Amino acid sequence: MSRRLMAGAVATATSLALVAVIPAGSSTAAPAATTEYTVVAEDGVAADAAVAAITAAGGTVVARNDGVGVFQVTSTRTDFANRAAADAALVGAAQRRAIGYAPKIDAVEQENRLVDTAGKGRGKGHSSARLDPLDDKLWGLEMVRSDQSRRKQPGDKGVTVGILDTGLDASNPDLAPNFSTRLSRNFAPDLTDIDGPCEVSGCLDPVGTDDGGHGTHVAGTIGAAANGIGVSGVAPNVTLVELKGGQDSGYFFLEPVVNALTYAGDAGIDVVNMSFYVDPWLYNCLDNSADNTAAKAEQRAILRAMTRALTYAHLRGVTLVSALGNEHTDLGKPLPDASSPDYGAPAYTRQIDNKTCWSMPTEGPFVIGVSSLGPSGKKSDFSNYGTEQISVSAPGGWFRDGFGTPSFQTDANMILSTYPLKVLQEDGLVDADGNITPDGEGSVFKECKAGKCGYYTYLQGTSMASPHAAGVASLIVSEFGQRDRRRGGLTLEPWKVENQLLRTAAEHACPEPRLQTYTDEGRPAEFNALCEGGTNFNGFYGYGVVDAYAAVTTKPRWGARP
Repeated sequence: MSRRLMAGAVATATSLALVAVIPAGSSTAAPAATTEYTVVAEDGVAADAAVAAITAAGGTVVARNDGVGVFQVTSTRTDFANRAAADAALVGAAQRRAIGYAPKIDAVEQENRLVDTAGKGRGKGHSSARLDPLDDKLWGLEMVRSDQSRRKQPGDKGVTVGILDTGLDASNPDLAPNFSTRLSRNFAPDLTDIDGPCEVSGCLDPVGTDDGGHGTHVAGTIGAAANGIGVSGVAPNVTLVELKGGQDSGYFFLEPVVNALTYAGDAGIDVVNMSFYVDPWLYNCLDNSADNTAAKAEQRAILRAMTRALTYAHLRGVTLVSALGNEHTDLGKPLPDASSPDYGAPAYTRQIDNKTCWSMPTEGPFVIGVSSLGPSGKKSDFSNYGTEQISVSAPGGWFRDGFGTPSFQTDANMILSTYPLKVLQEDGLVDADGNITPDGEGSVFKECKAGKCGYYTYLQGTSMASPHAAGVASLIVSEFGQRDRRRGGLTLEPWKVENQLLRTAAEHACPEPRLQTYTDEGRPAEFNALCEGGTNFNGFYGYGVVDAYAAVTTKPRWGARP
């Protein structure tokens, strides 16, 4: 049984307006450096009453989202978080405090750069698809049958897919044709302590840029144009919308994510892809014995705000798709969490109570959770799983797939997609003249047409699986959606999209033996994973592998809303 959260009462309109500075309440505490918080109001508390409570606790409201009761606050009081948590009008305060630069290489997504093997960069791919020049390397297109589905439905320009991520490099010629500057927004200004120096005045990067790279890779898998250059996406004709809620460094803080979700609902975005969890807690617990009072209040605030924001978006027509996570754990039987908090304070080990702890947004309401598969169809060793949260599975790559064959530990087992030139240059994979360096040879590709060049590289993770599912969801809206008379384009109720996505997924039984071990691939015993369930639904594959062709050629059976 799912333990998805239910939303509390929220207002019916969203306001993302800046407000005038409000004087902080009188204080006897010693002055301290100004700290930024995201504060969440209790259910049923009016926005003005929440502002008054924040002020009394010693905070200054600098921005507010009245629709979900979330406020951006600064305070010089060292005890502000405790004072906010003690006020009956407020759930609590989530602090944004940096601990230094994020690591440049992700141990899961960029595993190929951490392993020194003769096969690194080798392999021409597993796909026979040849739609754009590099599509023969996109085995994921073939696995989800999007190479066949586009003959029936390549996606409609009236369908919008929000990339809630680190940004989107619209200069890539594979993304430029489908990018909407008008609808795109940046909700995450650069934070110099973790993102480095700001590139522009005001620290708010213009839309169409991505200094992290993650969002651009996700966007290419969803909707890279089939235009004779580079790669093509699952839905090559849909409109891509940047919803920058992640920092350049890869952190995803509460307020930018909440604001992006409520904007998606107000703007009529059809599908939103979320390949992240909200920092700093991998799991947000209601009352974990290892947490102090402030940490408990912060986690309750994240749970309440995310539940409201996800519900807000869903009720306004947004289909929500999320990566299941890369912690190689059964989300119904979570392992101890030793990674949280991942900023602001040293991490410590917490036992995770499945009944009172949730990872957001994956375990939030109305979210379609996606696990990751390698080219062989096996569950990627890193992928989370479990019957409690999984919905479907999709190709996310697995560098270690193909043990005992020449493909073992080759980049071709991963997912190739669009990537920003700037990030590749910073990583030393492309030089200042735009040429691939020896370090990037075989894992980075450059494609040029009409004087414009695009760059592509490999990543792996449930972050790469989720966009395959989001792309199929956008094809369902394209094929079966109705005209949106109020906002233009097409629209389809999210429950209908989810129903069609799950019903047409290609069923896949658990492997035998059901207890899968990854010792041959070099993993310790904690990676061993037990697949529970039947052919129709199980913990590795959910309702099956997403199938773009079946999704657009199978007649829906919706009936009345459940």
